[in-house]
Amino acid sequence: MSKKNKTTSARDAKLAAARQQQQAAERRRAVLIAGAAGLVIVFIAAAVLWAILGERDERKAAGDLSGVQTFDYNGGNHVDGKIDYKESPPVGGEHNAVWLNCGTYDEAVPNEHAVHALEHGAVWIAYDPELPEADVKKLDDALPDTYTVLAPYEGEMGSKIVISAWNHQLELDSADDPRIKGFIKEYRQGPQTPEPGAACTGGVTPETSLVK
Repeated sequence: MSKKNKTTSARDAKLAAARQQQQAAERRRAVLIAGAAGLVIVFIAAAVLWAILGERDERKAAGDLSGVQTFDYNGGNHVDGKIDYKESPPVGGEHNAVWLNCGTYDEAVPNEHAVHALEHGAVWIAYDPELPEADVKKLDDALPDTYTVLAPYEGEMGSKIVISAWNHQLELDSADDPRIKGFIKEYRQGPQTPEPGAACTGGVTPETSLVK
């Protein structure tokens, strides 16, 4: 074999080896890319599953709100004096022109002002005055800082605890019921609120009530 042919054969061998190395590198790169894409898909699927399970657990923790009673009162109608409400505690309808200041009370609050607080998006928890103090504290601990009213109720109620928002009401027998937090989350400043964002302070307290 001539020197020229030997040189050509060596060059061809080097080129072939280089091509093989390049092809092997491309295969490794393709495998890595496919593996990375697979991992991304797995992570996305896991995140979606985690979100679904978290939402399910959150709904479970909040309790089943299918027992909430609904009503059909329009907001905005202000009247003076005592009002004879159909529901006890009331969930909407005519009310005093001044709202009740949101907060926790150790005495009954005027219905007429409390309903106005509901119109502003507050949640009102009324409880039997005979409810143990420990249970009252549990109710208080469950409340957010604003747009809630907690007070004993002097009228007749269908259960020991009744939680109300505008046009929505739920009767409960235990301060440990998970539906309390679920109701608050669903209806405090919820879509049913006639005047969302309206004040929950600057109104009246039981001591300064205008209802006679």
